[in-house]
Amino acid sequence: MADPATLALIARAVIPATTDKRTWKVIGAIIAALLTPVILMVVVILSLLSATASHNNAAIDLTFHGGAISSQMPADYADYIRNMRDSFSELDTAIGNISTELESGSLDSTRVKAIFYALFFGADSPSRDSDDYRAFADCFVRYEIRSNEATGTSSKVAIPLTSLPEIYSNLESTLGRTITSEDKANASEIYNRILYGDIPTEGDGLQNWVNTITANPAEVPFIGGDFISPLGSSWRSMVTSEFGYRSDPIHPTAENFHSGIDLGAPKGTDIHAANGGTVLFVRYKTTGYGYHLAIDHGGGIVTLYGHCSKILVTEGQAVRQGEVIAQVGSTGKSTGNHLHFEVIVDGTPQNPRSYLP
Repeated sequence: MADPATLALIARAVIPATTDKRTWKVIGAIIAALLTPVILMVVVILSLLSATASHNNAAIDLTFHGGAISSQMPADYADYIRNMRDSFSELDTAIGNISTELESGSLDSTRVKAIFYALFFGADSPSRDSDDYRAFADCFVRYEIRSNEATGTSSKVAIPLTSLPEIYSNLESTLGRTITSEDKANASEIYNRILYGDIPTEGDGLQNWVNTITANPAEVPFIGGDFISPLGSSWRSMVTSEFGYRSDPIHPTAENFHSGIDLGAPKGTDIHAANGGTVLFVRYKTTGYGYHLAIDHGGGIVTLYGHCSKILVTEGQAVRQGEVIAQVGSTGKSTGNHLHFEVIVDGTPQNPRSYLP
């Protein structure tokens, strides 16, 4: 590719002749020649990323659902799948033993395996014995002693944990390592893929999934109180796209439904929780809403924050109103730095203007 000095010389040479159509053709040919290597490089990188994603998804499906491993699968991936299948068999044994000690309920084996997969697939680690797998599975329960006054005896019972932050705290202590936000998001993505298949990163498919995983309003009432703007009191001056039907910013000839409002702000601007609640999910994607998260506020009300440059919370984390949860960015399907903000009620997106002060 030409260096900056060469490009400057070309620019100075063509300026006097810009009214000549033949000159424009020459300029076009020069630009095409200069940009072609860059375009080819981008295509190659995207192809490699796409191929890697396909291998990853295939590995997940084969590990969790079984089936013959294709001869087209890279040898290292095939070995990782076999090793993970062996580990899953050991985990099944450990989970089965714990199940005999449960007071009530059941241990979510898919969650156990999804987190194990996210932490250890393809990782070089020492060989494990049955005690290691039992110790891993034990991180998903809490043990308590129950006394029987009639017989004067006591017994230990296991109680399944429902708090992901508590589970990850147990795992960090047991494994002696830090589990990153990316590890947690990857584990949740795997978990949800096994339960729900490919989950869209925008549109009706995403809305339907959000409705599926949102807490039952009867069980978790709305936390209450008025909402605040995720980007401060001057949010009205930041609106770059309204709720409702609009021309697609990437494909202007197409019209689609915009399920939130876009608030333009510099990259890195703090995003605040519009109300208190529990982080419903965190996703690091390259399409749709890019890096995005949602908060369950109870009562069937969820807020979604898209196109973030950085996410500062994890799934299952309790957040307070006004707490910084992410930063503005332009990840995913985006034409510039902004926050895509949604308010979803009982699975249906509402105009955020009706909720913001």
